[in-house]
Amino acid sequence: MSFSKLDYCQFLLSSQVNYTLTHLAEHLQSFSHDTINRYLSGVMLRPRHLWEKVAPLLEQHEKAFLIFDDTVLDKSFGPHIAMTQRQWSGNAHGVVRGIGLVSCVYVNPETGRFWVMDYRLYDPQQDGRSKLDHVQAMFESALRRGVLFQTVLMDSWYASKELMLLFERHDKTFYCPVKSDRQVDDSGGTKPYRRVDSLEWSEAELAQGKRVKLRGFPKDHKVLLFRVVVSSHRTDHVVTNDMTQDSAQGTREVCAVRWKIEEMHREAKQLTGIEACQCRTARIQRNHIHCALLVWTRLKHLSYQWSQSTYQIKRGLLSDYLIQQLKNPSVSMTHA
Repeated sequence: MSFSKLDYCQFLLSSQVNYTLTHLAEHLQSFSHDTINRYLSGVMLRPRHLWEKVAPLLEQHEKAFLIFDDTVLDKSFGPHIAMTQRQWSGNAHGVVRGIGLVSCVYVNPETGRFWVMDYRLYDPQQDGRSKLDHVQAMFESALRRGVLFQTVLMDSWYASKELMLLFERHDKTFYCPVKSDRQVDDSGGTKPYRRVDSLEWSEAELAQGKRVKLRGFPKDHKVLLFRVVVSSHRTDHVVTNDMTQDSAQGTREVCAVRWKIEEMHREAKQLTGIEACQCRTARIQRNHIHCALLVWTRLKHLSYQWSQSTYQIKRGLLSDYLIQQLKNPSVSMTHA
């Protein structure tokens, strides 16, 4: 028998703290480190292979959400690992060396269940693509696959004119926060553009939003702008082309769905070892990240089936181990 993707995914699912190839080889009798390394260097796992596994699990809904966002897989321990570059990490609240992962998450609006259905790795030195290019490619891929959805959610980093107009051309709704220095006009063309954080708001506008024109957009193109209080320390300015939206609270509730992708990124980092591969080559890194996303998909599917969190399922493996060791300890206490 030869080493397979299933073997590697099982290792990522079962291991708790060490996800290196050396650790895997030490716990396998049938395969050496070189055998595992050759497999991961030779196979080419691509995002479409993830979709093939996720598609049968997806609970599609015509009003579903499609969420785009990125995260940095921290590789500070390995400066010579391929595809790494210095990037801002919201998790670290600073610049770290890592691999950029741009993800697409699908959310069912009735059940709240969600799945990662596509991803791209940010490597502009090799493919010349920006993160905006990756989001466009994943959006168009979802359309080609006939995925049912209505609303696109994304971070302010992706609030570009090109993406917003692309979504509109395909009759999709978007909700997106914009940066505080974004230039807008709420005067109907009678006053100059101003920073979004310098606008005046009436009581009615605070509750129901206001129509504005974003600088650089077509002449008569308007969007709704809402001032959304996220916390006592943070206020977002959110734009949407959903002209039926008349509530800042409703906008806040829609935007809250975007945190599903943050949940996915956090769980993947804490439970699958997605950041932990120490191999230097780009192909092994790509295959490792792909397998980690497959493992997260499996954990999430089981969490829906068993009504348990992904953390309960993963940590439950340690519970089984402890029960076994208490019954038949490998290392016995001789005195105390």
